[in-house]
Amino acid sequence: MNMSATPGIAEKYDHLLKVISSRRFLAMQGLGNEVPFFICPFPPAETVDMQRVQKQLVKALEKKGVHILEVNLYDLVMELLEKRNIFKRIFETEKKVSKDQLLELLQGVLDAEKHLIPAIGEKMAAREFDVMFITGVGEVFPYLRSHNVLNNLQSTAKEKPTILFFPGSYTFSLGEGSSLDLFGRLRDDKYYRAFDIFHYDI
Repeated sequence: MNMSATPGIAEKYDHLLKVISSRRFLAMQGLGNEVPFFICPFPPAETVDMQRVQKQLVKALEKKGVHILEVNLYDLVMELLEKRNIFKRIFETEKKVSKDQLLELLQGVLDAEKHLIPAIGEKMAAREFDVMFITGVGEVFPYLRSHNVLNNLQSTAKEKPTILFFPGSYTFSLGEGSSLDLFGRLRDDKYYRAFDIFHYDI
């Protein structure tokens, strides 16, 4: 694999391929009673490289018989807006209202519990898969927040491992618990029920 553009990117690819294709990971062993959610954090500067990693992982895993369902949140948002026939209305409204008002409108029409998670559920039901990739996290900020998506997804995606590719850091401290820090700057609130995939051993 040629990933010489960013130091360490090849090692990340190798780790992800090894872990995701392992029987232990696919059988969701070693998680206790927690939901099988994993965070794949990476520096925002590596976004282009990680997009390449994701594509190459899907191809390599398919060759190993591991089927991936990729849900790109940005693409899903566009699908939802088009499906509900409100994309043009949002586009026109953007010219007339403040950013805060537009944000409130988008958060309403893209409510995770009512609209986003059911749409992900439909994609899950439409095909067989072994692992779900959730991508496009940075592109949908701030109208979709990672912790909100994961919290609402817990009831729908608990039978197969889910990996959220996150442009930022996923940190844990005894005092403050876990937090998703988008772009390494914006704390996306606390989320306790996921594992850092780079800390998962097989």
